Amino acid sequence: MKTQYLWVILVLIHLNCTQIKSKPITEFSQKDIKSGLLVDVRTPEEFANGHLENARNVNWLADGFQSYFDSIPKDRTIFLYCKKGGRSSKAAAVLDSLGFEVVDLIGGYDAFIKNQIN
Repeated sequence: MKTQYLWVILVLIHLNCTQIKSKPITEFSQKDIKSGLLVDVRTPEEFANGHLENARNVNWLADGFQSYFDSIPKDRTIFLYCKKGGRSSKAAAVLDSLGFEVVDLIGGYDAFIKNQIN
């Protein structure tokens, strides 16, 4: 019984330690960025076919993804998105572990485009 309580406490502690926030990409606006940084983690080819205004392309799949953020101050909020949400959630976990405040834009670029059409 004590072991079960210990596991519950450890899980709650772990959940409270993460700083990753999420927001539907359809609710994102350029005002959200303020002093933050908008990062598209898709490939350069995907980025060239369309991206959010003011986004920087930092390819999640490329060597050196983490090193791109070496010169970024930790007090800047990083907004991440990809095509559908898989790569950005992985990138968010890595950046969170490095001490950044991260907002994962849920739904990705596909959801953003679909919302623009409707």
